[in-house]
Amino acid sequence: MVKKIVLPPQEGKPSDVEEIKAASNYLRGTLAESMEEELSAGISDWDNRLMKFHGSYLQDDRDQRQERERKKLEPAYQFMVRVRMPGGVANPKQWLKLDELSDKYGNGTFKITTRQTIQFHGILKWNMKKHMQELNSVLFDTIAACGDVNRNVMCNANPFQSTLHKEVFELSSKISEHLLPRTNAYYEIWLDKEKVVDTQEEQEPIYGELYLPRKFKIGIAIPPANDVDVFSQDIGLIAVLEDDKLVGFNVAIGGGMGMTHGDTATYPQLSRVIGYTPKENIVDVCEKIMTVQRDYGNRSVRKNARFKYTVDRLGLDNVKKEIEKRLGYEFEEAKPYEFKHTGDRYGWIKGDDGKYHFTLFIQNGRVADFENYPLKTALREIAQIHKGEFRFTGNQNVVIANVGARGKKAIEEIIEKYQLTDSANYSALRRNSIACVALPTCGLAMAESERYLPSLIEKIETLLDENGLREQDITIRMSGCPNGCSRAAMGEIGFIGKGPGKYNMYLGASHAGYRLNKIYKENIGEEEILASLKPIFEHYAKERLDGEYFGDFVIRAGYVEAVTDGRNYHNKVNV
Repeated sequence: MVKKIVLPPQEGKPSDVEEIKAASNYLRGTLAESMEEELSAGISDWDNRLMKFHGSYLQDDRDQRQERERKKLEPAYQFMVRVRMPGGVANPKQWLKLDELSDKYGNGTFKITTRQTIQFHGILKWNMKKHMQELNSVLFDTIAACGDVNRNVMCNANPFQSTLHKEVFELSSKISEHLLPRTNAYYEIWLDKEKVVDTQEEQEPIYGELYLPRKFKIGIAIPPANDVDVFSQDIGLIAVLEDDKLVGFNVAIGGGMGMTHGDTATYPQLSRVIGYTPKENIVDVCEKIMTVQRDYGNRSVRKNARFKYTVDRLGLDNVKKEIEKRLGYEFEEAKPYEFKHTGDRYGWIKGDDGKYHFTLFIQNGRVADFENYPLKTALREIAQIHKGEFRFTGNQNVVIANVGARGKKAIEEIIEKYQLTDSANYSALRRNSIACVALPTCGLAMAESERYLPSLIEKIETLLDENGLREQDITIRMSGCPNGCSRAAMGEIGFIGKGPGKYNMYLGASHAGYRLNKIYKENIGEEEILASLKPIFEHYAKERLDGEYFGDFVIRAGYVEAVTDGRNYHNKVNV
């Protein structure tokens, strides 16, 4: 029997964003008019708030800000566009279109995100509709890639068990489709579909006219690989197998990475397992969990509006009971599981279906032609002959998947022609690195990330080499701000930007993704970063236990306290 509980409503005046959503006529606002207006390359803040639901943000090139201000010009406005790609899978035709559009309308590159999709940067306002329509021509859209809705659903890229990946990928797509907004606004504004005249006929059966209080994220992991960082998700689904067949999921709720510097009421948090459910129920389970956040999330203070705060405010057991009430049944007891790592495994792998899969390291997810490393050109040539698919990973890499024996030989020739690496020449630290975009396009960035982390790693590698640690797997994450797009709070070494050239340094997360890190040094630059890490690496090299990961060692050695509950993230000592 399902136990009943009455949860207290969230109090407080709705935020300005809630008012914008309420007045938007189901996400239309004046977006169509703003995009046709030619006096400015930008749009109003009101419309930019709605633009997020359509998968895009208005940004500007911050490298040009001062010069343009000096010349009394408006900022160098441009748009970031994020594709909705549940499970992170693209076919070769779609890859070639992504490649083409990055040159045609973007900055000549595209970025693989930490949620298994891609972002375009540098798209001008006058090209936005054409860009969206060309994406649609290969069955891609950008609906709900941003905004206060369910975001891109992640799933394990799993090249080992191809049959299992197919099933999990299909489930991620079903969840994504089920939780999509039903408004016709996207199709009217970008694809010139017929406008709904009577909006009284238009309904949002799951979201309602206010949608969610904040973004919502779902990820599916298949143990022992935790490449989606399942405990960082609002809903983390942990696959349960019997005889190598998917039977259901352990369900974890209430994870999230973002916080605000100086505000201890905000913090990263890990999702917590509340039980098990058979796979047939999982779409409905995700809906019911999300509706609890819809009804009880904080709509007054956006920095406390994520589901993790709802769970912590109301209590995990109380939220679980409310979910069960909506489902009409109780969760089963969670099944045993074990994660061993959050990283990718590089090079060629033969799957259980006899097909081959090549995982390629792509530093910080940036697909571009670099000096002496024409990565984008090489991947274009592979897409022109590839008969399988491309899978993006949660670590910003790409798997060239489902390759037959004949195709493998042809792809190997391209890999050799362009000297693509299977990561053998990189340190284990670099292979386990993630960085967000940050400057120059992200308006929230306080410090560099993608443009800086590779050079910082090069200097850290010198310290690793001195201590024989070059091949020791250590996760390192960098974010230009505390919003957490690179999941920096889950890095064994994490950096979060504080200001130009300055970062908070965090240590001690679990290599398998079970634990958050904790602050070790605050507001430090490169010189102090290296000086701080040097003695720790020396200590680790001399006194680590057999098989002991760096994150576990720094806790055992007393450098930081272990954090398994985000409410202890800012405390000097856990409570």
